[in-house]
Amino acid sequence: MDDAIVVLVTTPGPDEAAQLARALVEAELAACGNVLPGLRSIYRWEGKVEDEAETLLILKTTRARFEALRSRVVELHPYETPEVLALPVE
Repeated sequence: MDDAIVVLVTTPGPDEAAQLARALVEAELAACGNVLPGLRSIYRWEGKVEDEAETLLILKTTRARFEALRSRVVELHPYETPEVLALPVE
């Protein structure tokens, strides 16, 4: 499958990641979602360096579904600007 991609989305916690994964799988925008708690993110936001516990959501989908998946993540995600990174699968 040469159109497969993996999408990485950080969330505030495992419950939010699981809710997001379920919504995306039920909508057939992702084939699978893996919830990985225990992530520590250090980033700059609004002029400050933040250090927060987060959960990583790994989604498996296709390039053709990415824009719809990205739009749905932005719509459902609790963050003002959620991270949605798409990576090709080799």
